[in-house]
Amino acid sequence: MTTALDQDAIVRYEPRGAARDLFKTRDAEVFMAGPAGTGKSLACLFRMHLTALHNPDARFLIFRKTAVSLGSTTLVTWEKKVAADAIARGIVKWFGGSAREAPGYRYTNGAKIDVAGMDKPEKIMSAEYDLVFGDEATELTLTDWESVGTRLRNGKLSWQQQIAACNPAHPTHWIKQRCDQGVARMLISRHVDNPAYVRVDGSLTDVGSAYFAKLDALTGVRKLRLRDGIWAAAEGLIYDGFDEAVHLVDPFKIPASWTRWITVDFGFTNPMVMQWWAEDGDGRLFLYRELYHTRRLVEDTAKQARELMVWPSGQWREPTPRGVICDHDAEDRATLEKHLQLRTTAANKAVSPGLQAVQSRLKSAGDGRPRLFIVRGALVERDSDLDAAKKPACTEEEITGYVWAVKPGNKAGLKEEPVKENDHGMDGMRYMVAERDLGGRPRVRWL
Repeated sequence: MTTALDQDAIVRYEPRGAARDLFKTRDAEVFMAGPAGTGKSLACLFRMHLTALHNPDARFLIFRKTAVSLGSTTLVTWEKKVAADAIARGIVKWFGGSAREAPGYRYTNGAKIDVAGMDKPEKIMSAEYDLVFGDEATELTLTDWESVGTRLRNGKLSWQQQIAACNPAHPTHWIKQRCDQGVARMLISRHVDNPAYVRVDGSLTDVGSAYFAKLDALTGVRKLRLRDGIWAAAEGLIYDGFDEAVHLVDPFKIPASWTRWITVDFGFTNPMVMQWWAEDGDGRLFLYRELYHTRRLVEDTAKQARELMVWPSGQWREPTPRGVICDHDAEDRATLEKHLQLRTTAANKAVSPGLQAVQSRLKSAGDGRPRLFIVRGALVERDSDLDAAKKPACTEEEITGYVWAVKPGNKAGLKEEPVKENDHGMDGMRYMVAERDLGGRPRVRWL
């Protein structure tokens, strides 16, 4: 569609399939679901932009689980592909926020689009909206979704609506259950809906061919979800006791009395992973910070890690880690020690006992709680190369694809060892649990 408005803003967009349906539906809750690269987020953003241009004084919200992820992904698409013309003409301007209002985009007709992460929801939870859009909605909790829904009461539109875009996750995810139960509507987006990748006659564009080559290279459950759009659980999942609703927790202030640990899995072409763990008084482990990046030198990762922990004055920002548990590469360990200025300890790399120890920690203990958690938003920065390759970009994203390998000749399908692919965060997690549950004396001292 090409739309020219009184303000002389020009919007060019060709909605197809589920995207076209999105512009027509008035259901209170709508999820655009489908494989990667179908234009789900783009459709939702155009829906919001066009509605804002046509409805003076209406109020909108774009949100994700964390503010950092929103700024590095969704808002880039918004500014470059959706609102670029309106921004260039001065019809839409950025507002940096104030003590009372969330940051966002302000239109000359009085419409407002706030932006926020659910890790910092204070300002949006005191506001009122007409239309809200949650990107990468599988990252959200049901509580996040329902909380934002309570803010749909601005009354400037004749309909109030909550929309979201997501790739499929596991079959019992709350989004699929909500749609299966009829509480929300699911629009199924397909690759033919995206004109950037698929022409009207069904042939692929040059960009589409390159993108599909990446999707076709995926394996296992990630291919089922991101290539085929199936709400699938991994066959042979190692950590089948992992439950996002239980083991993923919102960020919180970690008491200074909790013991800190660091685990490291070296890599360069494959990601180098550095994890920060906090251990509470009852021995529970919380992964609260993570560096996960390809093509980055050990020296540079160590310097970045130290900046996260130590002020320029040399004073520690947080408790000194009790142990730095590392993969065994001697040269990489020496480089890490030099620039991190902490001694490292070789990890207990026994695979089978380590896997069993992690599985045990995922189970509920006597108090009804497990003993291992991942804090949402632990990742310091995303690796754009991993995102482009549709590979896991943090430990959390590895878990649901971490599966058992079946060796040739093992007709019984016995669970013997993990598939050695996309397992770098899994190794770091196993090192941490093995250090605490399988013995070993951590040693940390200044160099």
